[in-house]
Amino acid sequence: MVNRVEEILAFNKQFVLNEDYKALVTSGIPEKKVVILSCMDTRLTELLPRALNIKNGDAKLIKNAGATIMHPFGSIARSIIVAVYEFGVEDVLIIGHYGCGMCHLDGKSLLDKAMDRGLEASTLEMLKYSGIDVDQWLKGFESPEDAIHESINQLRNHPLMPKDVRIHGMLMHPETGALDVVALDSFIDKGTL
Repeated sequence: MVNRVEEILAFNKQFVLNEDYKALVTSGIPEKKVVILSCMDTRLTELLPRALNIKNGDAKLIKNAGATIMHPFGSIARSIIVAVYEFGVEDVLIIGHYGCGMCHLDGKSLLDKAMDRGLEASTLEMLKYSGIDVDQWLKGFESPEDAIHESINQLRNHPLMPKDVRIHGMLMHPETGALDVVALDSFIDKGTL
């Protein structure tokens, strides 16, 4: 069995010894004043920055399952708000993609897989009686466009989000990197989508 962590650590040691990091040195302030929320899909790892002409130091990148803001006071919204106030971000890009695994994801099916891997039924019962609907928490969305609109609306209506920050939504083709605009923002039009 391949120990991927050992491979990563060995590569990292050589990376540092060879001083390969020097070509990537930059500040923590995003040069392009952009924060991007995108999906964690592996097809976007290199494709998204290249397709957007984003280089190291250009933007703050946040990734999660489905490029969604699930809670207005969760870690994603918090990271975006920190990027705005601490790092001068002026534009937020929420970029989902076609063929997203979160589209139509069934929470119950995912929990069945967890049970097959050893999750105890008693754990689910305890969560249920604690008021946590794990099935709903794991559930995906019906369409990536709708998920993008919902995330945009959460940010636009967030009490800590300044009105002069533009919030945009796009869908990426994970094969080509082509973008389809879902919503473009401006300082003038701050209405709900």
